[in-house]
Amino acid sequence: MGRPRFWDPDGERFGLPTYPWRMAPAGLATRRQLRAAGLRPAGQDVAAQILWQNRRRGVRAAYLYRVDRARPVRPMTPARATALAAALRARRTCPQCGQDAGYVLPTRYGTCLPCADSAAAAA
Repeated sequence: MGRPRFWDPDGERFGLPTYPWRMAPAGLATRRQLRAAGLRPAGQDVAAQILWQNRRRGVRAAYLYRVDRARPVRPMTPARATALAAALRARRTCPQCGQDAGYVLPTRYGTCLPCADSAAAAA
């Protein structure tokens, strides 16, 4: 049958060591896998990639980082928690009526849905 389409562990064809879906060697992980383990990439470069074919989106890629170079996630400090809460509140606050919508405002309208509906009805 031959080798899989995206098998390039030396990086000769794709520039990075490349593996097919679910065939990456141990010791490499995606950002999401690192985060689930309580780790972060810590500034390291991408070590390898996984490529796979998707019917709708074409060829997809997931970048892999070395687990042995990853560091623990920085703890959430009170100042960072306050800043995060303020940023999320700003994403929920309608610039037109000034109310907290209770959801992240759709970028399509830039306002809460009641304000968008009233603007559409007036037009």
